[in-house]
Amino acid sequence: TMPYYSPERKEAILQKMAPPHSLTVAELAGQEGISTATLYNWRKAARERGAVLPSNSATPEKWSSEEKFRIVLETAPMTEAELSEYCRKHGLYPEQIEAWKTACMGANAQSDEQARRNRKAATTEKKRVKKLESELRRKEKALAETAALLTLSKKAEAIWGPKDEDE
Repeated sequence: TMPYYSPERKEAILQKMAPPHSLTVAELAGQEGISTATLYNWRKAARERGAVLPSNSATPEKWSSEEKFRIVLETAPMTEAELSEYCRKHGLYPEQIEAWKTACMGANAQSDEQARRNRKAATTEKKRVKKLESELRRKEKALAETAALLTLSKKAEAIWGPKDEDE
């Protein structure tokens, strides 16, 4: 059977995954004697509840964009004093959060610019397709006329015989 862990023990271990400790799943598995699969599941569930748990013990700069974005959202309404307290508790610097906030805002500007470029490319592509379609219709029409003339000339030949060149 699977071992049972009390909610308190689980919480204490999740705290060790969080900054400033930011222990890796492997480190915790060794220290606590809990399988890595169990720890990964706990971390995943905690993240889904909105906890900030980095993927590795690396510095906060190496955290995923999602983790950084969550911190930016969490800290946005805070006063300077609350932010300082939050940073101390999570092993962060206000400047890091400010940089992440700027990056988040810049990401929106980039995606707007990309969307504008995509729209422009789509318009250009539509024009090209329209031009090709009209060229195709023109050529099909010319082909149909040529086929009709050929059929007519064959009928004429059948009625009056081959056209003699030396007449």
